[in-house]
Amino acid sequence: MPRLIHLNGPPGIGKSTLAKRYGDEHPGTLVLDIDELRAMVGGWRDDFHGAGAAIRTAALAMVTAYLRSGGDVVVPQLVARPDQLDRFRGAATEAAAGYVCVLLMAPEPDDVVRRFRARSVVAGDDPWLTRVEGVVAEQGGDAALLRDHQILAALAAEDPTIVTVPSTDPDATYAAMLLALERNA
Repeated sequence: MPRLIHLNGPPGIGKSTLAKRYGDEHPGTLVLDIDELRAMVGGWRDDFHGAGAAIRTAALAMVTAYLRSGGDVVVPQLVARPDQLDRFRGAATEAAAGYVCVLLMAPEPDDVVRRFRARSVVAGDDPWLTRVEGVVAEQGGDAALLRDHQILAALAAEDPTIVTVPSTDPDATYAAMLLALERNA
């Protein structure tokens, strides 16, 4: 049975990196990065949240279509609201596919801030990351990143179907993610 693998977590935790690696190691898997699609919507820089909401709907339709074709889909996407998680589950259910939400969490809340800031230094002039930095700053900067971490931890505590994986170094995190996926096959 095909499966939707939703990699969730705060900004900069490694969702996209792990999704790409998973796709590279699992031929036929669609790696659908909604944030990359958002940057394809005209005016996304000016209406970041509006472009995100519009493209998420389109992306979930793509997810359902690809799952129906028999292939797995991995989606790296921060989702902090239960109603939005239900949309991801619904896309899988509509395709008669499995769904697993893997929540990548830093061992300590301050690690989220450190990793987000480190990514920003490495990224240089990447327009996507520049805009994300602006959004984080508009939402309260480091306090917003810490708030995201708390919200996601509470979400996982309320939803026993969410599989939490500690995000440490990339190789250890990837190995833990694969083990979690195997246990939730």
